[in-house]
Amino acid sequence: MDEERALYIVRAGEAGAIERVLRDYSDKMRKPRCKELKSRPRSWTYIHRATFKFESTDEDKRKRLCEGIFKVLVKDVPTTCQVSCLEVLRILSRDKKILVPVTTKENMQILLKLAKLHESDDSLEKVSEFPVIVESLKCLCNIVFNSQMAQQLSLELNLAAKLCNLLRKCKDRKFINDIKCFDLRLLFLLSLLHTDIRSQLRYELQGLPLLTQILESAFSIKWTDEYESAIDHNGPPLSPQETDCAIEALKALFNVTVDSWKVHKESDSHQFRVMAAVLRHCLLIVGPTEDKTEELHSNAVNLLSNVPVSCLDVLICPLTHGETPQEAATLDELPGDKTTEKDTALKSNTMVYNGMNMEAVHVLLSFMEKRIDKGSSYREGLTPVLSLLTECSRAHRNIRKFLKDQVLPPLRDVTNRPEVGSTVRNKLVRLMTHVDLGVKQIAAEFLFVLCKERVDSLLKYTGYGNAAGLLAARGLLAGGRGDNWYSEDEDTDTEEYKNAKPNINLITGHLEEPMPNPIDEMTEEQKEYEAMKLVNMLDKLSRRADVKDLHQDGG
Repeated sequence: MDEERALYIVRAGEAGAIERVLRDYSDKMRKPRCKELKSRPRSWTYIHRATFKFESTDEDKRKRLCEGIFKVLVKDVPTTCQVSCLEVLRILSRDKKILVPVTTKENMQILLKLAKLHESDDSLEKVSEFPVIVESLKCLCNIVFNSQMAQQLSLELNLAAKLCNLLRKCKDRKFINDIKCFDLRLLFLLSLLHTDIRSQLRYELQGLPLLTQILESAFSIKWTDEYESAIDHNGPPLSPQETDCAIEALKALFNVTVDSWKVHKESDSHQFRVMAAVLRHCLLIVGPTEDKTEELHSNAVNLLSNVPVSCLDVLICPLTHGETPQEAATLDELPGDKTTEKDTALKSNTMVYNGMNMEAVHVLLSFMEKRIDKGSSYREGLTPVLSLLTECSRAHRNIRKFLKDQVLPPLRDVTNRPEVGSTVRNKLVRLMTHVDLGVKQIAAEFLFVLCKERVDSLLKYTGYGNAAGLLAARGLLAGGRGDNWYSEDEDTDTEEYKNAKPNINLITGHLEEPMPNPIDEMTEEQKEYEAMKLVNMLDKLSRRADVKDLHQDGG
C-alpha cells in the first residue's frame, strides 16, 4: 500500500476505508524496522517513533497525503478514523520539507479544535475523545518544532494561553496524564523558541503558580507546613506517566524562570519558595527506573539554579515533630574513621546537621558525585549542580557547614596527594586541573567557598599546585581571603594532621619524608670545594649585573 493508494482512498472520503488504508500505510512503514512484531499491528506508533528519515522521491505524494488528511479531519468522521489520520500526520510531520504547503492558519485551527484548545471547549468529559486530543497535541509539537511558519502562527493564535487554559482543566485529573504531558511539552517548545512567550507565561498567564501546581499534582504532595511536605520513604515510586509529566513541567518552568535572578516583590519570593519546596520533595522521591530518577533530578537541579538563592533556604528544614535529635542520624557527631556507623546513617534517610534536615542537600551531593564518576559531559551534566551547591554554600551557613563536613572532613591521613583517592574531595581536586576551563573554575570555586574563601584553609586540602589557577585568577597567590564574609568559627585540626604538618609539602599537599642532607656525608675538603664553587658563581652573577647596569646608564 503506497502513498498513491492511500491518497486515493483519503480523497474518496469514506471513513471506514480511510481508517483501514491509513492503518495499512502505517503498518507498511513499520515492517522493515520491526519484522518480529508483525503480529502486533496496533503497536506501530510505539515502534515507529524513531523514524525521522523519508525517501525524497515520495515527497510530493506525502505533501498531498497531508493535505488530504486535513480535509478529512474537518469532516464529521468517527473518533477511530480521526485517530488514524492524526497518527499518520504525526509521523509525516517529522519531515520539514512537506510542512511548508500544509502549515496554514486554517490547518492549525483544525488541530487546535481537535486538541480541545478552542475557546468554545469548556470541559474534558468524554473519555472517548482523549486519544484524539493526545494525537492532536503530538502533531502540534512536531509541526511547531519543525516549521517556522507554525511558530509564527502560534503567536498569532495565542497558543500559549490556550495551552494554559487546557492545563487548568486537567491539572487535578490523574487519568489524563498523557494530555497534560504533551500540553506541557508544547508549552516548553513555545517558551524555548520565543522569548516573548516566556514573559507572557510568567506575568500575564501566571505560569509559575500553574506549573508548580502541576508538579504538586504529579507528586501527590501533602503539605505539613507552609514550605514543608510529607515524605514517605517507603512509598511506591512515581509511575512512568507521572514522571514524564513532571519532567515536562520542570522543563517548561525552567524556561519561564530563566531570567529570575532577583526577587522584587514579596509575592514573588513566596512563589519561588513554594516552588523550591516542591523541588525539595522531587529530590527525595524516585521514578520508575534509575535512569528516569536521574533525569527527574537533573531537571530539578537545572530549575533550582534559576531560583533566587535567598529562597533556597527551604531546601533544609527543622526536624519534624515526630523526630528527635537522638533518633536522627546526625552526621556531624560521627568521627570520620567510623565509616560503618556513617554508612548506616546515610541509609537512614534522615540527614540532620545542627538540628536541620539535610536530606535534599545530601541528594544533591550524591547526584554531583555520580556525575563526576561518569567521566564525560562535565560542562552540561556537572557544572549546574556544582554551581547550585556553591551558591547555596555561600548564602546559607548550615548548608555550607554540612557540605564541608561531607566533602572536606578533618584531615587525618595526609600520606597521599589530595588528588589521589576515591573520596569526593579527591575527585573535586582532580577537577581543579581539568582541561575544560569552566569545569575547573567551578570545582575550585566550590572548594574555596567551603573553606570560607580562606587561602590557607584551601591549600591545606588541595595543595598549592592544584589551587594555583584559582588563586592567580583572584589575585591571591600571596595568601589572604576572598571578598565574601563568613562566620569566624575556626577549623579544628586533628592530632594526626598537627603532627604531620611540619613535613607536608605545601605544593603537593601531602606528607613527604625528609630528604637527607647531602652535606652530612661530605668530608671537610668536599665542603670547602663546594663553598668555593658557590663563591665563584656568586661572583659571576655580580659581574653580569654590573655590566647590565653600565649598559643601561649608557643608554
